[in-house]
This record gives sequence, structure tokens and C-alpha cells, in this order.
Amino acid sequence: MAARKPTGNFDLESSLSHLLRRAQQFAYDQFVQQMGDSALTPRQFIVLFAVDEEEGLSQTDLVNRTGIDRSTLADMISRMIKNGLLARRRTAEDARANAVRLTAAGRRALKGAMPKAMAAEKALLDVLPKSTQADLMKGLTQLNNAIESQKTEDAAPKAPAKRAAAKPARKTAAKKPAARRKKA
Repeated sequence: MAARKPTGNFDLESSLSHLLRRAQQFAYDQFVQQMGDSALTPRQFIVLFAVDEEEGLSQTDLVNRTGIDRSTLADMISRMIKNGLLARRRTAEDARANAVRLTAAGRRALKGAMPKAMAAEKALLDVLPKSTQADLMKGLTQLNNAIESQKTEDAAPKAPAKRAAAKPARKTAAKKPAARRKKA
């Protein structure tokens, strides 16, 4: 193996984004390996799981629940409807919003995939010593919660800045005569 060139302060072995991407790739590979012939992708599994937890979620709710971006999720749901896994209908509350539900085929697919997905999760955690697994989960949960909080703050409408009220001029004590200020 060739020697690595110094590249300043950036290092792949300590880059959080790079390490997360590599861990995600391993997680994806474990999922695919466990699923075998199943046509479900990890994201499709997550969507089926989220819909099963709360039938009738809107696509916007699913975006928030799964972290999958809006346009990707809309395409996924369309494909999953074509494949008979999901169905959608307009909500009574908002005629522009779609409520998503599992079909019988979607329920069977989720039921068949659940033990395989859990085996993939176990395989992922099993590469670490038991003593660090809880810390990893805690740290990733904290990171995710902080990211979600940041996204919520960034999306919140900003209140217009209030002008500072003019403060009354401070009364200053009369200066003492110079003779009194000096101590001999």
C-alpha cells in the first residue's frame, strides 16, 4: 500500500461524515444480505414500518418520520403503490394531502421482512463489543435529535427583529472636584 500524502487537517480516518457513510454502507450491505430475494430496499422497509405504526400518515408526516426527502419519498410511494405495497387517498382534513396505508401485500411484505431487518441490525451491532453498543446508540440518537432540532429551528419563521426602545439617558453623578479625587 502506498504511503498517504499529508492533506492538511482533513483525515478520512477521523472524518465523521466519511465514517458515517462507511458505516451506512455496511448497514445497507447487511440489510441486502439478510433480505436475500426480497425486493425491499432499506428505505422501503422503513416506509412500510412507519406506515404500519400509524396508518393514514400524510406524505409530509412520512418525510418527518423517516428523514427521506420529499421528492424521493413521493417517487418511492408511487413505485410502492404500483407494486401493490401501499395505497393512498386524499385526507378529509386537507384535499391536497395524501394519507398512506398498507395494502394486504404491504403487510405481508413487512411481516416477512421484519425478522430479516432485525437480523441485519444485530449483525451491524455485533461488530462492536457489547460494552460500546449502548454508547453508540446513545450518541447517534443525540446526534439525530440535535439535527432534527436544528432543522426545526431553521424552518421556523423568524420573527422580525424588534427595535431597541430608546433608553433614557443615564444620570451621571456630578464629578467631584479634582482636589478631592487626589489623595496626597
